[in-house]
Amino acid sequence: MRKTLSLSAAAAVAACTFSLPAAAQVGVSAGVFSKGRAHVVATAGTGSAFDDTYLVLGVGLSYYLVDGLSVGIGYESWTGSDPNMSKITGSVQYVFYQVETVKPYVGAFYRRTNVDNLPNLDSTGARGGVYIGAGRNLYIGIGAVYESYLDCNSSVYRSCSSTYGEVSFTFAF
Repeated sequence: MRKTLSLSAAAAVAACTFSLPAAAQVGVSAGVFSKGRAHVVATAGTGSAFDDTYLVLGVGLSYYLVDGLSVGIGYESWTGSDPNMSKITGSVQYVFYQVETVKPYVGAFYRRTNVDNLPNLDSTGARGGVYIGAGRNLYIGIGAVYESYLDCNSSVYRSCSSTYGEVSFTFAF
């Protein structure tokens, strides 16, 4: 499982790296994905773990180091079932802002999951999807995520990797 994740994460980082020269195209504006811009991301929805359904609420902040390339940090709270969980995530993401209608993105992340009364989990993952403009500084993100849990004990946790969809709301300022 780690090899698959390593390849996925490496592919995401490579896509970010090799896309940077394309960002230098003359006359192409990165807009809300420009160097120096910050985004606040809000997430809300449901998630499944331990054969239960959870209410998931999250918030994150990302900063664009160069046009299209951001680093970020996020926090999620999983409540409504037992055990409660919280997740802290560091990430890197590249947005292909050159595309006019939708803005494809790829990224990689490292996450620490704190689980009440169980061993905590570290994970790495890759994501990809598209941002769709919903207002002047508002984008809706729709994508997919692959996550692999490191040092996972399969006798405690049912699965040591997961693939899931994601929807986010990104406010740029």
